[in-house]
Amino acid sequence: MKNVRVAAVQMEHRNGDKEFNFAKIEGFCEQAKKAGVQIVAFPECCITGYWFLRNLSRDQLLALAEPVPGGPSTRHLAELSRKTGMTIGAGLVELADDGKMYNTYVAAMPDGKTSRHRKINAFENDHISSGSEYTVFDTPHGCRVGMLICYDNNILENVRITALKGAEILLAPHQTGGCDSSSPLAMKPVNKAVWANRAANPRAVLDEFRGDKGRGWLMRWLPSRAHDNGLFLVFANGVGEDDDEVRTGNAMILDCYGRIVCESISIADDMVVGDLDASLIDRCTGRRWLRTRRPDLYGPLTVPTGIEQDTRKVRFEHLRKK
Repeated sequence: MKNVRVAAVQMEHRNGDKEFNFAKIEGFCEQAKKAGVQIVAFPECCITGYWFLRNLSRDQLLALAEPVPGGPSTRHLAELSRKTGMTIGAGLVELADDGKMYNTYVAAMPDGKTSRHRKINAFENDHISSGSEYTVFDTPHGCRVGMLICYDNNILENVRITALKGAEILLAPHQTGGCDSSSPLAMKPVNKAVWANRAANPRAVLDEFRGDKGRGWLMRWLPSRAHDNGLFLVFANGVGEDDDEVRTGNAMILDCYGRIVCESISIADDMVVGDLDASLIDRCTGRRWLRTRRPDLYGPLTVPTGIEQDTRKVRFEHLRKK
């Protein structure tokens, strides 16, 4: 791996308005180019919009979805990548050749190549299928990159397999924070009255974003994904209104020891830029742990226990009880 400069973006999208959302993406790409960034990550479904997807019919989803890589949004990303010389990651709803739809993240590279990841633990809509492959690829910047989307990163095995496939950097696009979680001590919604009053009292919003509804929750688990697997991690997230929820931003870049390289403390659209020191990775704790694994003992990991449930059921169980 070579040293590389990366950026993580937090942005508030507009539901179903690809033109509006791409205007924001283009603006951040221009800033990133001026800052010497080589890889920039945008949030999950930032092109199409996210949380409103759960209420769409199949026909409405089909009207929003696009082929990847042949669709207009991927071509747009590829052209931006060519112009800026950066690898650019952004999310949308994909329409596959067989008619299935996926929550997909696309990385467009300046050499003309693209890579895509289909969310493995999808739950946004019954008409959105879950992916079944891990995504790791080489970039023109001298580093190997993996991608996992939002809930994918919560599952330990997903990140471990991505690392075992050789990823040195993990792009982790999210739409999180401010979620109505079924766990009593996990995330809860951001107070909408506080958000509505953000111009007069921005400090109150920042307290919500950096407390247990946002950053506080992330800090319980996100650094361990980087540390335990010896990965640099680029966390890009939504911020602001997302249908009936408020996303908490907290865009950040972590090193392979789980330390924060840089993070946003903004309550609005923002981008953070960080330099990844390649000299850290070979001897970091997580890489040593990868080398001392005992795969001969891990057969039980692939055996169903009977407690497994579809992500949709777990994610929405408490809402159905209301």
